Amino acid sequence: MKKIIMPAALLMLSLSTSFAQTNTLKSKISQKAESLESKVVAWRRDFHENPELGNREFKTAEKIAAHLRALGIEVKTGVGKTGVVGLLKGGKPGPVVALRADMDGLPVKERVNIPFASKATGEYNGQPVSIMHACGHDTHVAILMGTAEILASMKNELKGTVKFIFQPAEEGAPEGEEGGAALMIKEGVLENPKVDAIFGLHINAQTEIGKIKYRPGGTMASSDWFKIKIKGKQSHGAYPWSSIDPIVTASQVIMGLQTIVSRNAPVTESAAVVTVGQINGGVRSNIIPEEVNMNGTIRALDTSVQDMIHARISQIATNIAESAGATAEVNITRMCPVTYNDIPLMEKMVPTLEGVAGKENVAITAAVTGAEDFAFYQQKVPGVFFFLGGAPKGKPVSETAPHHTPDFYIDEGGFVLGMKSMASLVVDYMDMNTGKSSVGK
Repeated sequence: MKKIIMPAALLMLSLSTSFAQTNTLKSKISQKAESLESKVVAWRRDFHENPELGNREFKTAEKIAAHLRALGIEVKTGVGKTGVVGLLKGGKPGPVVALRADMDGLPVKERVNIPFASKATGEYNGQPVSIMHACGHDTHVAILMGTAEILASMKNELKGTVKFIFQPAEEGAPEGEEGGAALMIKEGVLENPKVDAIFGLHINAQTEIGKIKYRPGGTMASSDWFKIKIKGKQSHGAYPWSSIDPIVTASQVIMGLQTIVSRNAPVTESAAVVTVGQINGGVRSNIIPEEVNMNGTIRALDTSVQDMIHARISQIATNIAESAGATAEVNITRMCPVTYNDIPLMEKMVPTLEGVAGKENVAITAAVTGAEDFAFYQQKVPGVFFFLGGAPKGKPVSETAPHHTPDFYIDEGGFVLGMKSMASLVVDYMDMNTGKSSVGK
């Protein structure tokens, strides 16, 4: 008598086969990542020694494009000024997964004593500057190049398509130019084929090697700029009663702004920051000027809080100025949204990170009030952004130089984990979403 296999049994057999295939790919990822470590370190050191500013990453882009082409990956250059996009079509149908790395350096002069220290110079907003990879973007590029090599080596076994996004100007485009994630999206980086999910990482000098940190929901803050112009009435400094003093008014506005977070923001639910970083007014000590200008930044981890802060800044500045007989012009520019990790996607992918790093090495981090333009991708498609340990060994994390400083230094011991994490996220996401392809849509 012929044995009949019931649908449930057939499903279990299919799942078992799929699980075995995924484990085989994970083993290959691990072996390949280990073998690529020295290559990735060499790439990183080259990029570190030869940094380029946002929208000027010409040589960086050339090296990336040449590497992707050598792997047989379809390459498009000049996306969002200098961006490079690689498309790897797997041997089996499935979703489209994007991986992103940022490429730009910063106008910072390096002080770290290493053989591959940057001596590069350039021009930033019309000023001559030194250039340094003071935020770790050189490591992001090298890790993603290694990840591309890993995934290209198992192309026929991939259940979907991988889109490698090498992005310029994450730190912001030069004055008067568009750039960064927003421009790449505008030029169609998430389309043709349509991306289903996106993953990104950021090296972190305050996280130990071998550790991964993440946060569901609001992870990095939105970043907005504000400008306030206080206009009063000029007078001799000896006769202040003849003036409408914009300096005194501006000082009252600054103090008023400090009440927004302390009295209006739900600080137990979502952190926020309002900082006045620049104030200019007057030309000499005995003249009360007619005008004072203030510039500052707003950070929030929730869009409703962000909107509330915008409204309160305008209200406080306008009303305080009016009470003094002055006027206030308030301009707020939205620069970068909240970096928001899609909660259902984050929950699904945490086991992947725990699988490659060890459960004990993966932890939820506190929210970060720094900003990251990966957030623009997350506004369009579900995305996960996590932090990879890069703290120098033998030194307390509390004493390591912060990002964006001349002494910033990254230990290269975390690069293998970075490659394993990115490649494994692709394989696991594809395995979870087989049959949900966006290709051709």
